[in-house]
Amino acid sequence: MKSIKEIEQLLKNSDIENEYIKTLRLDERKGVQKALGRWDKQIEKRGALLKKYECMQKYEKRFHSEGYRLIAGVDEVGRGPLAGPVVAAAVILPENIQLIGIDDSKKLSEEKRLYYYERIMEEATAVSTCMIDHHEIDTMNILEASKKAMMNAINRLQTQPDFLLIDAVKLNTPYPSESIIKGDSKSISIAAASVVAKVERDSLMKDYDKQYPAYGFANNMGYGTKEHLRAIEETGISPIHRRSFAPVKDFLIDKRRG
Repeated sequence: MKSIKEIEQLLKNSDIENEYIKTLRLDERKGVQKALGRWDKQIEKRGALLKKYECMQKYEKRFHSEGYRLIAGVDEVGRGPLAGPVVAAAVILPENIQLIGIDDSKKLSEEKRLYYYERIMEEATAVSTCMIDHHEIDTMNILEASKKAMMNAINRLQTQPDFLLIDAVKLNTPYPSESIIKGDSKSISIAAASVVAKVERDSLMKDYDKQYPAYGFANNMGYGTKEHLRAIEETGISPIHRRSFAPVKDFLIDKRRG
């Protein structure tokens, strides 16, 4: 008879034979039954991830069936922060790629984002990004800056796409396209673009944190957290703050009045 530790080790293998699982269910040891309970939850979770992944392929499968082969997912991150750039990415995935568990980058842990980022960079047919900095955001507004970043990311793809799946916005492009509300949680291609853009923007904000440590950019990524707003009140704004965004703009107005 195997020890509980040996059984726990065996249950880490998702390909374990069903007959052996049936045998374990007859084992009256509490430790074995607890291990089986954890295994059941893992199998249930993996089943849910597989089901979601299948749902997230529906747009890709639909347009592949219509003859399109190079489908680029397009997304941006960084519309809401008070500081730093907006970053867009365009990603063309091969049809047979397996990125089970991928999702909107905001729903993933940093560890998971980095895992998928590395997989995407290694396996994607093409990947490109574009950053629009705070100066341009202040000049043209955040929506137009986001659209410009997306268009530039598309145009920089080394492999030309024949169809675009775009998160939410409508873009004036020479390619046929489909805009999908909350597309980063509905399409694996858009989710992949979301992950690439998020990882690259977060990396940049961590670099900015070293230059401007007072604002906590490595933790808040430029978003208006209480600590960030307090730092603006106490320290003033940094060179990378968006002067057209309300809290920063209000601070500047108050400063001029004072």
